[in-house]
Amino acid sequence: MSNSPIAKSLPEPNKGRAAGQEGKFLTFSLANEEYGIGILKVREIIGMMPIRTVPQTPSFVKGVINLRGKVIPVVDLRLKFSMSEAEYNERTSIIVVSVGQDQEKFIHIGIVVDYVSEVVNIKADEIEAAPAFGSRLNTEYILGMAKIGKGVKILLDIDRILAGEELAGLGMF
Repeated sequence: MSNSPIAKSLPEPNKGRAAGQEGKFLTFSLANEEYGIGILKVREIIGMMPIRTVPQTPSFVKGVINLRGKVIPVVDLRLKFSMSEAEYNERTSIIVVSVGQDQEKFIHIGIVVDYVSEVVNIKADEIEAAPAFGSRLNTEYILGMAKIGKGVKILLDIDRILAGEELAGLGMF
């Protein structure tokens, strides 16, 4: 097949933003899909705890928690990604991440995930750019697709996911 004219005309995979994204990633599951976020963005992982709702917030903002005296907003990542809501269980976790473009202006936000998997070291040659799905689907929040074993993990840019207009409107940024 490599000698076919079609195979020869296909461009090399576009690394795009995926280039230079290697490193350690915390992996987690949402609706039976595996995702990863850069370990440097992760502050801590906690089990589910009572979340106080905040009126007139988007449906994906579950509310706030009191984490050792700090009020932390909590976002359900399933709902943010327009997935079906799932009942929380003993494996459901909150990953507290630092969101912001620089060290001086950032906030901590909790993201609810189905369960945390592991920390993996992903090399640059294991990461490809997100496939182009056309102009109707926004993939700006995807850093790349990590090929690990026979599976694929979607690497997320947590800053882009959580710094959107919806959260900016809440006065978080």
